[in-house]
Amino acid sequence: MDQWQRIMEAVDFIKKNCQTVPRVGVVLGSGLGEFAEQVEAKTAIPYADIPHFKKVSVAGHAGRLVLGKVDSMPVAVLQGRYHYYEGYDIADVVFPVRVLAKLGIKSLLLTNAAGGIGRELRPGDLMVISDHINLLGVNPLRGANDERLGPRFPDMSAVYDPEFQDIIASAEEKIGLAAKKGVYLALSGPSYETPAEIRMLAALGADAVGMSTVPEAICARHMGVRVAGISCVTNLAAGISSLPLSHQEVTETAARVKNDFIRLLQRVIPRLV
Repeated sequence: MDQWQRIMEAVDFIKKNCQTVPRVGVVLGSGLGEFAEQVEAKTAIPYADIPHFKKVSVAGHAGRLVLGKVDSMPVAVLQGRYHYYEGYDIADVVFPVRVLAKLGIKSLLLTNAAGGIGRELRPGDLMVISDHINLLGVNPLRGANDERLGPRFPDMSAVYDPEFQDIIASAEEKIGLAAKKGVYLALSGPSYETPAEIRMLAALGADAVGMSTVPEAICARHMGVRVAGISCVTNLAAGISSLPLSHQEVTETAARVKNDFIRLLQRVIPRLV
């Protein structure tokens, strides 16, 4: 079974279990999954039940597809994601986003937990992603291109929609948050970066670093979906902070800012069209 057939089999299964036709897709990163509980009139489908979806193994990722509405906007929320470091093929990592695109989403909001590199960033900040740098060592479009999914050479001049960036920044200011934008850089992980690596990434122009998001953004743009991104800065990167890095710190910081995160998404999602 080829990629197109796997995608359509998953789409058919979801359609049989929920009548919602989503317009906005959302991917919830580490520790940020509680937003899915705010979705109204929701149908929740475990990834394990959806054909060709994989198991989520990382703490803070529930592994459910939640369909419903946010302030009357039909949404499809991925409550957790796969990561390349878990050992999955990159095609599997982006598979859920491709399924959402074929379900009908026009816009995709990607969220993640990230380490702060930019000197103005502090743990708990919600940084609007303005651009990305792919240092995963792999591109999800590598291999034969299926023209039914998108063009062989998709443009990446504005991966993160400028209009969406302004919408998110404006919403942050309205709820009393500092509106900060920056460049997100993706590495394969799962080890955290060394201080020397962080100095290198800063020199490359990165403001935040993580282990996700970029493959999903590339595939969404490949399929003609508009993209927005928010990084929850859960810790300062190695060498900037004198403290050891841990996934516990990531989840604790995400929990601390969850109310601000939920309020922001509730304001933003209905406008991402």
